[in-house]
Amino acid sequence: MTRFDFYELVLRELPSSAKRDFWQDYMAGKLTLFETLSGIFGSMRASGPELEALLTRMELDPLLHRSVERLRHRGWEVIVASAGCEWYINRLLGRAGVDLEVHASPGEFSPEGGLKMTLPENSPFVHRAKGIDKPAVVRHALGRSDRVAFAGDGPPDLEAALLISPQWRFARGRLAQLLEERSEAFHSFRTWSDIADVLLAQGAP
Repeated sequence: MTRFDFYELVLRELPSSAKRDFWQDYMAGKLTLFETLSGIFGSMRASGPELEALLTRMELDPLLHRSVERLRHRGWEVIVASAGCEWYINRLLGRAGVDLEVHASPGEFSPEGGLKMTLPENSPFVHRAKGIDKPAVVRHALGRSDRVAFAGDGPPDLEAALLISPQWRFARGRLAQLLEERSEAFHSFRTWSDIADVLLAQGAP
């Protein structure tokens, strides 16, 4: 739903107290995705206003509210499943005036301690290595409807995307590359509202 990921902006724009390169260790298989993101978030140093400005630079889709309402009017439910932290996700959605079901790891922010993200122990979709088990979220949705859409942009989204019919599968970035390498069909998208347009053009859910 945003142009840029929170962790990317944190790495690029905020000072860190970390003594290790979390992302490099993740790519080398030394850390899980949850360990990596929680390490990055917990090591960042920023004031409240600086962090609010960072959220703005994530560039949330300006048509999000309108697109969600259009989808709901046609019977769609919209669910956010993220390996990130609900602390910034809920703030972004609040800015847009959108109330959505969110599955992500909880967290608390302080200027001195960064964003302390913890595992969502009370979630039915908790995953110790990823925070949230996106394939489990998709399987739960498929248990309720045979018409489920999924959109993603990174390697951690691949397993969940492959559970979805190509008609309802949306990808960009590295996820799109991985699907192309497997000759798997999908809809490409630039903004989240692009997804809504395709779903609405295809008929009722």
